[in-house]
Amino acid sequence: MKVDPAVKKLGLHPDVLKLGLVSFLTDLSSEMIFSVFAIFFTTIAGASAALLGMIEGLADLSASSLNYLAGWLSDRTGKRKIFALAGYGFSALAKIILLITSSVVGLSIFRVIERLGKGFRGPPRDAWLSAVSDKNTRGYSFGVHKALDKSGAILGPLVAYALLSWLGDGASTFRILFWVALIPALLGIVVLSLIKDQPGVQHPRENMLETWKILSPEFKRYLVAAGIFSLAYFSFGFLLLRAHSVGFSVKDIVLLYALFNIAFVVASPLIGKLGDHFGRARIIMLGYLIYLLMSLGFAFATTQWQVIVLFIIYGVFYAIDEAQSKAFIADIELERRASAIGLYSFVTGLIYLPASLIAGALWLMHPSSAFFVAACFAFTALTVFVFLRPDQKHCSNAY
Repeated sequence: MKVDPAVKKLGLHPDVLKLGLVSFLTDLSSEMIFSVFAIFFTTIAGASAALLGMIEGLADLSASSLNYLAGWLSDRTGKRKIFALAGYGFSALAKIILLITSSVVGLSIFRVIERLGKGFRGPPRDAWLSAVSDKNTRGYSFGVHKALDKSGAILGPLVAYALLSWLGDGASTFRILFWVALIPALLGIVVLSLIKDQPGVQHPRENMLETWKILSPEFKRYLVAAGIFSLAYFSFGFLLLRAHSVGFSVKDIVLLYALFNIAFVVASPLIGKLGDHFGRARIIMLGYLIYLLMSLGFAFATTQWQVIVLFIIYGVFYAIDEAQSKAFIADIELERRASAIGLYSFVTGLIYLPASLIAGALWLMHPSSAFFVAACFAFTALTVFVFLRPDQKHCSNAY
């Protein structure tokens, strides 16, 4: 595969940066909207907070619902680009709903449909990304891609903040903001359409059940540990509530969210390099350990500086979980990567919902108990990972 010399100096295939640019533009667009969506939905459209919570839950569910289907279709046909384009295009078209209607029904449909696009594009794109990065630089490639992706999450709210500060927070300003947000989403589709596809091996006669049976035992062992860990992975909102409980104001909490994103962007390529050098399995285990210690930290935190440090640590953990888990799957599942990544995202996404419900119930009893239980799940997942060793082939491949 011929690589541009200028880009080769960075240790990356040029398509890694191109796919990163697509993700950056899409996240810039989405985060411009999502940073103000709750306010627009409840204040301008007049929806209740309870309905907002239900729609957000449905959006999270929809984001993971198509993961395995998209991955399976991509592996079945061997095509990556067409399915990634469909997912990105679906999200962009959903944003047009915001330009047509401001009704509660219309906004609810937008939120769910936009997340369906996210769920559909992820596995084919990540399999595509793994195809243009060899094993020695795969962690770095995924890390750089996620750093570019998350940079859009930093810039998007800042653009929204600038528009609202300049034009005010009336209904007409939100309409302008939605128009502006559509531009980078469409640009992202244009950039993606210009990238050459990297087809995978076709498996045209496999149904979804047969694909599951053929997936490697190493991947299935990893899925067990990842599923257990997902029970510890409750909503980010609980961390924001914890910050508020130690004295952070609402505007300061927004800055904490920005700090978390910055920590993610800085750490992601560096973590990827470490994974390439020391082994991806060690980085996954490090991620579980970091989350365990962070959960204990939030349970005992009483001062603002402690919470600030914990948000930085969470950004480092998130860099591992978002990028290196996918790189690890690409290492252990060589042929059906899109299916494996899609199934991983589907299973963990489904578990996140009960995890947040458990955390919410524990929070009502005592906030610290939610973090203690999360630490216990993280410890269990780490123990299971060490015991199952999904990075190693066992003597028997029976599963």
